[in-house]
Amino acid sequence: MTRELSVLVVEDDFHMQLGCVQALQLAGLSVEAVDSAEQAMGLITPGFAGVVVTDMRLPGADGLSLVRHCHGLDADLPVIMITGHGDVTLAVEAMRSGAYDFIPKPFSPELLVEVVRRAIEKRSLTLEVATLRAALAGRDGLEGKLVGRSPQIQRVRRLISEVAGSPVDILIHGETGTGKEVVARALHDFSGRRAGPYVALNCGGVPDSLLDSELFGHEQGAFTGAQKRRIGKIEHADRGTLFLDELESMPLPMQIKLLRVLQEREIERLGSNQPLRVDVRVVAATKDDLIARAQAGSFRSDLYYRLNVVTIELPPLRERREDIPVLLDHFMVLAASRFNRPPPNVTTEQMHRLMAHHWPGNVRELRNVADCLVLGVRKDELLGPPPADPSESGEGAGEDGLSLADSVDSYERSLIAAELRRQQGNIARTAKALRVPKTTLNDKIRKHRLQAGE
Repeated sequence: MTRELSVLVVEDDFHMQLGCVQALQLAGLSVEAVDSAEQAMGLITPGFAGVVVTDMRLPGADGLSLVRHCHGLDADLPVIMITGHGDVTLAVEAMRSGAYDFIPKPFSPELLVEVVRRAIEKRSLTLEVATLRAALAGRDGLEGKLVGRSPQIQRVRRLISEVAGSPVDILIHGETGTGKEVVARALHDFSGRRAGPYVALNCGGVPDSLLDSELFGHEQGAFTGAQKRRIGKIEHADRGTLFLDELESMPLPMQIKLLRVLQEREIERLGSNQPLRVDVRVVAATKDDLIARAQAGSFRSDLYYRLNVVTIELPPLRERREDIPVLLDHFMVLAASRFNRPPPNVTTEQMHRLMAHHWPGNVRELRNVADCLVLGVRKDELLGPPPADPSESGEGAGEDGLSLADSVDSYERSLIAAELRRQQGNIARTAKALRVPKTTLNDKIRKHRLQAGE
């Protein structure tokens, strides 16, 4: 529970009120008691950090009126109704009006505590999810879309900021799962075209025979089955952004037609000789080396150079491991909001496993892990055993031209930086979590030019 929730008891009978308060306090709960519904209404506000227990029969406004007041103010606020013998009809009406539960008199203290505890658990989760959603609503800047603190992702954000407002076409290159569509969407959202359509097409997901019609549209009768005119993706993206994913899978004849669109900003629907002007920005993405494909004859070099005015390179997750903790936190907040569950606490051992993992699926794989952690599904088989010592893992050795020593240094730096953030810059706790002496940790912090609050 992220905050202590209280119980508001509304009961005008002194002995009944005292009995309820004592039972709840003995159970370790925080309790406040009032004598009337009017007093309770003055204390209950939207987001009230607690639950309400009220008698049905009260002086002035009755318990049913209080239930309706609470439901109108905050539909998720649990209100537990205490009913006397013969009030079953009123209890049913209270449930219909939004009461969480009702307890008929006489009742045992244990029953009261049990029902209140269930209500508090429900209220705690509701408030936690509301807090998470508020946090998500505040993440509307570029840093909220492209999460991370590593130099690599900072360079990507800086480049997006520089080119988003220009009309230039852009090529995004990165491995599967690195966030190419997230970058494409950010280019659209932070451009002057944000009010226009954002249209996405996966070139590898459309059969070659249908790609022409999908991109350019067709007139009625253009081919068998063309029963009416269809607007293609390019035309639909007019005054907006067209995102073409898996560009490398586009057939050569279609590459020629796309090149003409990029040069002339005109299209012709299938079955028509009428050119149509289009004002569209093209953002294309690929996971392959298009120059190598051009040399092999499977991709047109002129199309590559036409798109390659600005290229955004997305680093794989294994090259920016220091972003793993903040990305995991971000994805767990998203998952907790989506699944209506509180985000779990990630242990130091779990974080070590995450930092040591190779991440072949990149950020998308990490998001799946975050979903599983929130749902309580074990991912140990994916993450593998934690390394006994970072220098012994050899993770990343020799990748992308790095020597073994450089790879170990990079991993060590990211591991220390992540643990420093987890421990809020506290050197003693960080050293204990990493199982190294404080003097050794301080030496490594200086060696890697880290800051205690990093």
